[in-house]
Amino acid sequence: MREDTLSIDSLSERQREVLRIVIQEFVQTAQPVGSTGIVGRYDLGVSPATIRNDLAALERMGLLTHPHTSAGRIPTDLGYRFFVHYLLSNLELPPEEQETIRLQFRQAPAEIDQWLRTSTAVLARASQSAAVATAPRVARCTFKHMELVHIQGTKVLLVLVSQEGAVKQQILDLDRPMEQHELSRISNELNDQLGGLDSAGVAARLATLTPFAQQVAEVALEAMRRIEQAEGALFFRDGLAEVLSAPEFAERENARRIVRVLEDPGLLEQIAEDLPDSGNVYVLISGDGRYAELRDVSVVLSRYGASDRVSGLLGVIGPVRMRYGRTIGVVRFVSCIMSEKLEEIYGGD
Repeated sequence: MREDTLSIDSLSERQREVLRIVIQEFVQTAQPVGSTGIVGRYDLGVSPATIRNDLAALERMGLLTHPHTSAGRIPTDLGYRFFVHYLLSNLELPPEEQETIRLQFRQAPAEIDQWLRTSTAVLARASQSAAVATAPRVARCTFKHMELVHIQGTKVLLVLVSQEGAVKQQILDLDRPMEQHELSRISNELNDQLGGLDSAGVAARLATLTPFAQQVAEVALEAMRRIEQAEGALFFRDGLAEVLSAPEFAERENARRIVRVLEDPGLLEQIAEDLPDSGNVYVLISGDGRYAELRDVSVVLSRYGASDRVSGLLGVIGPVRMRYGRTIGVVRFVSCIMSEKLEEIYGGD
């Protein structure tokens, strides 16, 4: 059966339960699941023969398959996708675990890189997989304030502050020495003319400035554009040992592949183009046929951010045989905490 023809109504209520059981058992044991084991551990009120018929039906739909040497079944990529899309429920972490995670963030130094290290440590431990996070990236740089500070001779320090909290400093070498009062006058002119404008607005306003102010504004504009183009240079990882302990990555080539994924922030940025807004979670199973690098790998990602001004990525990378409910729950919760932290910094003007 094709993936685009499957829906929740394609399966009977018992077939949904059997699929859920097979996936949960296989995730825990990495061993094929048979009808006898299902009947022995779960009270479904039917015989092993009936369960065998359900397993066969799920296999015909493409949701399960079985190794040649075993009568038991294992989930297919399609089976995992169906499970994530239709059968997962109650993705909230227990309140006591939420409080424990919040406490870890409260104990971390109030710095973004420390929060991101805490994020990846929490995600790796909770999911028993690898965790990744990118530093927040400014989506739109807005001019807030600048100062020109005389250093010595013709050398001047330009300090630019954006409304998003970014600070850039640059040394200017003027054609002639200027007194601090002259520099302050130019600074005030630029602050009056450019305050609250994004880079496009600053560029449009250049022609209205006095000649020297225009030269300074061009330097500030270039700094604003560098801020906007930054790709979140800081890239945090944790849990490599955990993910490599999974039997799926026992083979050297499989291990190399997931290590390459973990070392490539560009791949995450590429995937991020399909991500929904902050707070939602995006699940990519075995690359969904679009990313060859992610064969036999699952990625659970979320954006975090503040007021449409800054955003980053965080999530979990591990085997397709993943505890999706728990992983989605912890990724969503940590993403919300990071968004709260950034709102404290960037939410206001």
